[in-house]
Amino acid sequence: MRLRTVFLLAAGLASAALGQTNSTSFNLATQNALRACTLLQNSLGSDIVQFSGAEYLAGAENAWSLFNTENRPPCIVFPRNATHVQVAMAAIFHNKIRYAVQAGGHSAMTGWNTVADGILIFFSHMQNVTYDAVSDTITLQPGIHWGDALQQLSPLGVAPLGGRLGDIGTGLLLGGGLSYLAGEFGFSSNSYVELDVVLVTGQLVTANATNQYADLFRALKGGANRFGIVTRYKVQAVHVGTESDKNFFGGLIMYPNSSSEALINATANYVQTVNDTKASILMAFTNTLNGTEIVGSHILTLFYHGSSLPPSIFGEFLSIPSTFSEIGPVSYIDANSILGSGATRGFGQLFGASAFKGGAVAQYTNAFSAWTQYTQTIKSAVFGTVLAFTPIIDAQTLAGQANGGNLMDPPRGNYAAVQIQSQMTMGVLTLPAFVQTARTKLFSQIPRSPGLPLYINECDAGQDVFATYGRFAELRQTYAKYDPLRFNVRFTQGPIGL
Repeated sequence: MRLRTVFLLAAGLASAALGQTNSTSFNLATQNALRACTLLQNSLGSDIVQFSGAEYLAGAENAWSLFNTENRPPCIVFPRNATHVQVAMAAIFHNKIRYAVQAGGHSAMTGWNTVADGILIFFSHMQNVTYDAVSDTITLQPGIHWGDALQQLSPLGVAPLGGRLGDIGTGLLLGGGLSYLAGEFGFSSNSYVELDVVLVTGQLVTANATNQYADLFRALKGGANRFGIVTRYKVQAVHVGTESDKNFFGGLIMYPNSSSEALINATANYVQTVNDTKASILMAFTNTLNGTEIVGSHILTLFYHGSSLPPSIFGEFLSIPSTFSEIGPVSYIDANSILGSGATRGFGQLFGASAFKGGAVAQYTNAFSAWTQYTQTIKSAVFGTVLAFTPIIDAQTLAGQANGGNLMDPPRGNYAAVQIQSQMTMGVLTLPAFVQTARTKLFSQIPRSPGLPLYINECDAGQDVFATYGRFAELRQTYAKYDPLRFNVRFTQGPIGL
């Protein structure tokens, strides 16, 4: 469908909507959304635009965080191609309707992938993944999850840079993306080759590093959902071998709470000293509730793209007393399955982010102490909490710069992305006020090291992540260019600061 046709349809939707009789059963925003939904359904069909039914409910309830499953949008659009997204977005724009987009649904930011009084665009029917051996690239539709992509591509020996849990979707790329290959290739979004993007007006553009949309291309490496809806990702393939090729070595180690101090020291030392591109760890301190008792049990995943774990890199962790260890040769799929898929639903989820330089052990120790007290304060409302550290080495930053860079633009030198996860008690639908108060206090107690960017995929919705980016001014300029009416920030939830 040509762009002119898309805009004419949207204009028709707007005119027809204004002629409808208001209903007293819904607020004005919901009334307008319902009118547009009805006309969209007449145009696109009842299989694509749905008001109710099993698929509608599955879409509305798909989100990983229970807090994002309570909304019932007036309709859900299930696009099969980019034109359907264009038509829906053009109607949303011309009717000034609130909207949300959901791909994997793994966001812990309440409201970022759900909407109560607007239109939800849900990509469950756009999940194709293909590999082109000539260009050595992978094309992903936005609804694919990393676990499915890895499985489908494994027989070919290639993989896209993605995440570390199978249930996570392509939205991870828009936030930057961290993988077990980040040291070698940079943030996952640095693998972009070309993107098809539906702008807020419904216009479809193709962006790459050298064409007229190169600024948009850069902004989509960390700009999250603020710059448009990506309907096609073309990314560079990474040759990791098949599922039977054990090209990596590592696994998972569990530690008792008594090893906490040693683990904190080892983490701070690793972040400061390790710059081997083939090494990767994720250190997650966990507190779970057993009745009223807080039980600390800490998990390290560690991998080396090679045949063994070099003692000079991992020796400190390997010497710490543990309760369980499963280490050996693994495939890339094995590595990405080590923590499960992350698909468990039924819990309200919350994230929060910080960032630490390496070496300052006191900063890590303080964070552990503040997090422990935080868990104690909110224990009546949570199933568990996590304090996680992902080292981002200097070589990762250099790899990203060599491939066009990104607007996060971290400074040179190693640092750690710090994540706080809070998982509410099963079935809790409303965040208690005392939990939010405790979270606000915790964030103030673990400030980022000056100059470091926060990782937007692991942030709290109230954190001004964009302002921490090294190229924030360029980010704002690009946003103003592609959304001069500020429609996105006014009609959908997402990162603040634009």
